[in-house]
Amino acid sequence: MKGLTDIDGILVGHTTDLEARTGCTVILCPEGAVAGVDVRGTATGSAQLDVLLPLHSNERIHGVCLAGGSAYGLEAAAGVMRHLEAKGIGFKVSVGVVPLVPAAIIYDLQFAKRGVRPGREMGEQAARAASSEPVEQGNVGAGTGATVGKILGMARAMKGGVGSATVWLDGPMAGVRVAALAVVNPLGDVRDPESGHILAGARGADQAMEFVDSAYLVKRGGGAAGAGFNFKEAPASNTTLVVVATNARLSKVQANRLAMQASIGVAKSISPVWTGSDGDVCFALSCGSVVADPMALGVAAAEATQQAIVNAVLRARTLGGVPGLG
Repeated sequence: MKGLTDIDGILVGHTTDLEARTGCTVILCPEGAVAGVDVRGTATGSAQLDVLLPLHSNERIHGVCLAGGSAYGLEAAAGVMRHLEAKGIGFKVSVGVVPLVPAAIIYDLQFAKRGVRPGREMGEQAARAASSEPVEQGNVGAGTGATVGKILGMARAMKGGVGSATVWLDGPMAGVRVAALAVVNPLGDVRDPESGHILAGARGADQAMEFVDSAYLVKRGGGAAGAGFNFKEAPASNTTLVVVATNARLSKVQANRLAMQASIGVAKSISPVWTGSDGDVCFALSCGSVVADPMALGVAAAEATQQAIVNAVLRARTLGGVPGLG
């Protein structure tokens, strides 16, 4: 499986700066995609999300830009737009085209090199690199500076990254598929959705791989393992971003519902989730004409999302002294 690029019409490209520990990931849909969004985080950094709402007059978008750099990284979307404009891709207007590229960011400033953030050039570079090849995962693109389990600070955190996965439907809907790409940078721990075991998260000691269970710490107000921990003062420096796509035909209302159902996959694989210190956003793209049951698509979107989140931490390698599993 190729991940998100298993969906015909979807291209994915990364720009990765390992030295500065930040980057940008671009999802392009040159033929346009009906799209929706679900925002569950309260520390969100985003742009042009309004074009995804059902009452907005534009029916299709042409890409999604995900970047590090906190709010500074939103500038990368301008580079994606410049690339698409040069190719004549966008909403047709009397003087040319206007590419519609919603964007969202993760906060990686505490891990990235000071003063280095994704900008217009990095966004354009990622757009130029976009292809239908299998999605590169781990310490790439917007996931370069992603970390997991920061409830006890960066010294106890683990490496996050980019993950992708595809779910194929069968029976009467054989040939229908839903794929997801996730940038995993949460405050909480990543758990195996089947067993509930923590795969990556806050550790009990600097060099140990024993997990303290972030949700448990929150419930007991910190405790010995979290000396000095105050959940209300946890920095708003965490975000999980997800893009799900399908080759099924959806309306804008249905695409927004699909994004909501993708959020279920986030909740099944990250704990605690959607905290006051997370800026989680899920996008949904419809790029096909196949008829499928929206309920089945929703189940598949949640499954693909949780698989993508797990893949992100399994592929993430140690970087900048933060241990990874890859």
